Amino acid sequence: MNQSRPGQVLDAQLHLYDRQVLDPDETPVCVVDDIEISGVELDHPIEAGTDAPIIASLLSGPVLGTRVFGGRPPLSQLHRLPWSTVSDVGIVIRIGTRADELDAPWLERWVRDQIIARIPGGRHDPE
Repeated sequence: MNQSRPGQVLDAQLHLYDRQVLDPDETPVCVVDDIEISGVELDHPIEAGTDAPIIASLLSGPVLGTRVFGGRPPLSQLHRLPWSTVSDVGIVIRIGTRADELDAPWLERWVRDQIIARIPGGRHDPE
């Protein structure tokens, strides 16, 4: 499902972090706060000639406090979007799964529906 080229190199800071995630209906799902990678051991440096790490999941959750005060949020509080659902990485990250089918964005949907929608002009894109 992922339309990016096999073996494509992504810079997490440049291409993934703080990017909006949209479903096929252009509904905002979440914002990428972190990534989960596989294929690398934390206590072993990456050696030349070994396979590059692979993105396993995009993580989203309450990270503002840890960005301000340091540390990391507990992994149990982060929501995972499997990398296999990603269909395109561009200005926004597009996934092939509808937002209603995901458990991850419930807080962002609530904020969108209960707070942002009540702001004048909050129910549509700027013109």
